[in-house]
Amino acid sequence: MIILVTIVFSGPPGGGKTTYAKMLAEHLGLRYYSAGKIFRRIAEERGLSIEELSLLAARDPSIDLEIDRVSYEEALKGNVVLDGHLVAWIVADVADIKIYVTAPLIVRVKRISMRDNVSFEKALRETIIRENVQRERFMRYYGIDVYDLSIFDLVISSENLSIDEVFDIIKDFVEKNLKH
Repeated sequence: MIILVTIVFSGPPGGGKTTYAKMLAEHLGLRYYSAGKIFRRIAEERGLSIEELSLLAARDPSIDLEIDRVSYEEALKGNVVLDGHLVAWIVADVADIKIYVTAPLIVRVKRISMRDNVSFEKALRETIIRENVQRERFMRYYGIDVYDLSIFDLVISSENLSIDEVFDIIKDFVEKNLKH
């Protein structure tokens, strides 16, 4: 009997979802898929910043719908760890485990600033715009309230723990739940 598993990470920008999704995929020997990577690729192809594409996507639902379609197809294939802001809600009916990783805004913006090599002020502005636009867009297009975390099996803050400590909690949770 072949067992397929689909694990999904969601959370706000800079919360740690990509870091932990990649770590878990490697640990479990699963494929890794990033909805955010697709969003960034679309922005690059169109010569837009993430902020600009977020604003465009607020007016053009085809951008989100394409990312969501591809994400769902990847989830259906199984043996995958997916990450994306909205992906847990999109693939909820086929995901075996849904994990939400977050941290306070200031912590996340510092991470984004360092990761993207931009000023704290620029990262803060872009993050606030992105989060507000996404929250409105997801509610309008899908009726999804990104503040309602009730669909998640595990919600964890990455603020006060090391990367390894957070990963150990996630890994233990996933391994215990996959045994059932």
